[in-house]
Amino acid sequence: MSMPRKAMQELGFQACCLRCDAGDTPGLARCAACIQHHRTVREVLASAPPDDPLFQLAKEIMAMAASPQRYSHDETHGESLVEQERLAGALVPGRPKPTEEDVFSSFEAQRTATKANVLRDVGNQNPWSRSGIEANDAREIGEATLLVDGSVEASYGARTVPSKPIQSVDRSDRLGEDTALTDRVHAAATTVAQDETAAEIFEDLAFKERQQARKKLKSAMDDIKKLVEDDLEF
Repeated sequence: MSMPRKAMQELGFQACCLRCDAGDTPGLARCAACIQHHRTVREVLASAPPDDPLFQLAKEIMAMAASPQRYSHDETHGESLVEQERLAGALVPGRPKPTEEDVFSSFEAQRTATKANVLRDVGNQNPWSRSGIEANDAREIGEATLLVDGSVEASYGARTVPSKPIQSVDRSDRLGEDTALTDRVHAAATTVAQDETAAEIFEDLAFKERQQARKKLKSAMDDIKKLVEDDLEF
């Protein structure tokens, strides 16, 4: 049994390392070949059709291998997942039991800790929150706010004229909707209930699936647009 390699953990295939007889030596060619193979597997899963039942099963098994503690109740794979947890636990050094002094110091630290209050400590920076503002200070603020070039701005407080033409805004430098960011946010939302390792893996898979679906939709829309333009020419 080997200590899981970091790359295999990031790919979600650390279960393979737990059942491997390779030595815990950095840079083994055997480990490099295995990592590359499983990286290819993950890329294949990411590019697979989202509605394909075979690939959907593969993704479910991958999720179980990445987070066995969440699926140990599974009727089919539960026994293997419990065994995987046992193998992983055997590699973790045991922690010493807490002493009485550790318990007392922990309670003391919690008792003396000050809870942060965003509104009080960060948001409310008004120097006059506890006492009213002085007249001289209020006058200086008013003058600094309302006066432009030593006089009150003529348009301050004036109503807008509905009949007055409004200049159009130049949007030439606007790129529009950031679809990659949108797909990344939606992909992250689907992995909220998973732990960090599994969430990172399946967020990447969901992101690539959304990107592929978006490309297919754009291609279909381009085809429809072309058909409409061809009909208009006739």
